[in-house]
This record gives sequence, structure tokens and C-alpha cells, in this order.
Amino acid sequence: MFVFVLLWLTQSLGTGTNQAENHPSLSWQNCRSGGSCTQTSGSVVLDSNWRWTHDSSLTNCYDGNEWSSSLCPDPKTCSDNCLIDGADYSGTYGITSSGNSLKLVFVTNGPYSTNIGSRVYLLKDESHYQIFDLKNKEFTFTVDDSNLDCGLNGALYFVSMDEDGGTSRFSSNKAGAKYGTGYCDAQCPHDIKFINGEANVENWKPQTNDENAGNGRYGACCTEMDIWEANKYATAYTPHICTVNGEYRCDGSECGDTDSGNRYGGVCDKDGCDFNSYRMGNTSFWGPGLIIDTGKPVTVVTQFVTKDGTDNGQLSEIRRKYVQGGKVIENTVVNIAGMSSGNSITDDFCNEQKSAFGDTNDFEKKGGLSGLGKAFDYGMVLVLSLWDDHQVNMLWLDSIYPTDQPASQPGVKRGPCATSSGAPSDVESQHPDSSVTFSDIRFGPIDSTY
Repeated sequence: MFVFVLLWLTQSLGTGTNQAENHPSLSWQNCRSGGSCTQTSGSVVLDSNWRWTHDSSLTNCYDGNEWSSSLCPDPKTCSDNCLIDGADYSGTYGITSSGNSLKLVFVTNGPYSTNIGSRVYLLKDESHYQIFDLKNKEFTFTVDDSNLDCGLNGALYFVSMDEDGGTSRFSSNKAGAKYGTGYCDAQCPHDIKFINGEANVENWKPQTNDENAGNGRYGACCTEMDIWEANKYATAYTPHICTVNGEYRCDGSECGDTDSGNRYGGVCDKDGCDFNSYRMGNTSFWGPGLIIDTGKPVTVVTQFVTKDGTDNGQLSEIRRKYVQGGKVIENTVVNIAGMSSGNSITDDFCNEQKSAFGDTNDFEKKGGLSGLGKAFDYGMVLVLSLWDDHQVNMLWLDSIYPTDQPASQPGVKRGPCATSSGAPSDVESQHPDSSVTFSDIRFGPIDSTY
């Protein structure tokens, strides 16, 4: 009977049974106007890219950063042959939860491998991600970034993934949300192993600077709202718009690949419109011992304001507030020549910022906040992750970037970290015990969650 089940599953991307899949629980609060909140039971699921992929005899389909040439000669054969298995969340991946708190550990030395970073999604039930409708609402959480050094990013964000992980759109995907399938973001990542239920094996090239990752022919694109990207020295919140609805498998020029010189020719705005207080002129706001003391937990409030104040209105502003030590702390005010002194993301802010910094305004081209609001109507899935950057060492978040530009040029200096910092080999060897803790997630009408 055991063999029969495995053979049946291998007619498409299925799931293995070598490791039971038990999702760590994570409760959150659903709030109403006036501040009363109700606890909602949820759980988190590990992204399928991190999981063991093998055939029915437990032979690896993917090993290191390469696909098996015998099991995966083409997408269909690979998808038919291969299973993705359950996860040992704490032992292999360093993911633990307690009540309303989730902790992600950077490097975990498990029984069979060493794991670097993780990415999880909030589940509504065993087969569906929790969907959030963000317009005219606010999203609040508490974060402890005290153990994240330069080059690390404890991120919390939303992407317009399919609620079921893609099972209803792609019959070959039998794993679905229960096993963390269907990821996409505005970078149209090519390192996703399975896209639309098929193995991304065509033109697969192992990354030269990452022993665990490679890039395939296709990318996985969708609108992304970065609520939080941060370490203890820098933080930013950034909307990215795509001109496609939901998860979209890109090919060729529509992926907008930087290495092909087509960054702004794809379906997604990869730069986004970021608000990084350090970059916007206040270098004494976020950090150890500063106005927001990153040696302590801080509560982060993000408000999605519509023009007419209704849930169906046009998105017009994204506001940020902080709470620490019992005090509400407003976001910093812009202090950049040629820019108005606002403290939130609006279309005017984005246009002025792109002009002041000399950046390409792909955000406006792709639709601005109105376009972002239309993408929100699709529904957004919550992502929580901890990662290092094999492309540019996270310098875009916490240091001088681009590195060939003078630090005195507006918009180039994004944080206090050295340009020599953040190399994954250094971060992984010097700070393996780094971690981020997210807790007390709250969602509701504006001014109801803090």
C-alpha cells in the first residue's frame, strides 16, 4: 500500500512521507474600530524551496545547487518523479513558535545538513494561506532585531500569492499551501525550484556564489509590499508593483533581469518606492541606543490609507508609526533637498524621491499607489523571513549603494554599515546564531491595533 501511494503521487508534483508536516502554531489578533481585538488561531508553513526534494526511493532530485540529470532531464519528468517532503521546523530550520511569537534562527546545524535562513507563510488552515485585504486597514506587529547585524535582513512583507498555493490553477501541483508552494515577488526570482507545478529545470545554472541556489529559465512574479526589511542598523518599507494579477510565471524579457540589461522592461517594478529614514536624511533615528532603540523590541504600525476612507477606495498613502517604551513615535520627516517634508509614502513622495536621487521612476510607470491598490484587491499573503544577500551583500539596505557612487550623493547612503560588510561567507561564519523574533501581529481598521 505504501508503494502504491507513492507511485500515484508521482504523476505530478506530490508530497513525501519521510517527515511529518506539522505546522508551528502562530496566533494573531483581528481588531475592530475602538481597539477590541479577537484572537485568531493560525500557523506557519515553510516555503517549498527549502524542503528536501526526492523520488520515491528517497534519491535526491536536487542536491546542493543542481538538479539530478537522471531524475530531472526536463520539467515534466522531474515533476512526475519528485516529491517535496515535510519539514523538521526546529531541528533542521531553526523555526520555533510560542503563542503569538515566531523566532527564526539564521544558521541551523541539523542532523543531515546546515540550513541558512528561512521563509514562512501564515496559514489560515491546512490548505490555504491567510489572505489580507489591506486597503483602509492597518497592520501591526512587534519585532526584536537586536540580534541582526550588518548584512542580515529580518523581513515581514506581503505578496499576491494564490490562496491555495496554486493547486486550483495548476493541476500538476498536488502539494499546495500545506507545503509552501506558489511563492512569487516583485524581483521575479529565477531560483524557485517549482513554478506553476512544474520543475524550473530548463536552462538551470548553479549560482557561483551560493552553494544552495541556482537560476532557471522562468521567474515567479507578483506585486510585493515590503512592510519591514531591517537589521539593527537600518530599516525600510517599500511597495513594488507588478502589471500582472497574482502569481505570474515570466519568461525572457518580461522577467526584467538586471544581468540582461532589462531591469525596467519587465512586468514588475524591482526598485520600488522605499522609505528608509537614514536614506531620507535622519541618521539618528533607528539603531542601538537611538530614538528607536534596536536593542529592545519595537512595535511597528503600517496604515494603508484610501482617498475616500473606504475599503474600496483608491490607495493614496502608506503611513508608518512606531511604539516603544509606551510611547507612539511618528515616522521621520524627509530631510532631502528638493523634496517636501512629509513622513509617509505617497505618489508625490515617490516622484520627488526618484527625481532627487536620480533614480528611474518605474514605480510611477507601473501604476503608482493606485496600481498597488488594485493589486491589493487580489488579496495578499503574509511572509516572514530571515536572509542574507548573495547578490550585493545587503548594501542596498544598510550601507553605501551603489558602491561606485560618492556617499555624499543624495540617496546613496542608506545606513551606517561598511561597504565591506554583509558578505554571506562572513555573516554565516561570524553570526550564525543571529535571529529575529516577530510577535503580537494585529490587523484591523486604521488606529485600532496599537
